[in-house]
Amino acid sequence: MEEKILVIEDDKQIARFVELELIHEGYQVEVLGDGSSGIDKLKDDKFSLVLLDIMLPGIDGIATCNEIRKFSQVPIIMVTARDDIEDKVEGLDMGADDYITKPFAIEELLARIRALLRRKEPAEEKNILRADNLRMDLDKHQVQRNNEEIELTKKEFDLLHYLLINEGIVNTREKLLSNVWGYDYSGETNIVDVYIRYLRSKIDEPFANKLIHTVRGVGYVLREDNL
Repeated sequence: MEEKILVIEDDKQIARFVELELIHEGYQVEVLGDGSSGIDKLKDDKFSLVLLDIMLPGIDGIATCNEIRKFSQVPIIMVTARDDIEDKVEGLDMGADDYITKPFAIEELLARIRALLRRKEPAEEKNILRADNLRMDLDKHQVQRNNEEIELTKKEFDLLHYLLINEGIVNTREKLLSNVWGYDYSGETNIVDVYIRYLRSKIDEPFANKLIHTVRGVGYVLREDNL
């Protein structure tokens, strides 16, 4: 997916130069000329990074950064025309992630952008499991498919979790029974098939392609339908 960058810069010549360079590097770019518009845009749309000039008409870049931080943790690079340590400190104190001073070499700006985008890999994603358009959030105990939330019982969630962490691996009924229900489970032996049916009714049947597959004589596997 292309990274999307918002440039908030009132100098049209600089804004256009930066926009063209970023597009050349493969980024999606939107340019706005004042802080208020930038704040409103960030509330309505999602961006990977903001390049924010300090000297803006109306609300300056410092105040704009402060407002953005009230609702978003998007990476922000402040741009200042003055090599003033007070501006830089104030910008960082307001929540900026980095700063660059005009005039700047485009190579340096691109390097700073790449560094921030590498760092921004969200911590929340480490507890997110995905397969096709299925998304499981382990921290929130939520499951979505095609951005539609799916209500699962705890055992359904546990079974889907095990299938997801073993995506592409065929699991026998015995393996699922041991790892999801526990080695000391003494109930019905067909419980795995029953819960597979429950899961399919919720995460497969309402959608165009199925994720849970039966391997006859062996067990079940979660994989994308086109594999």
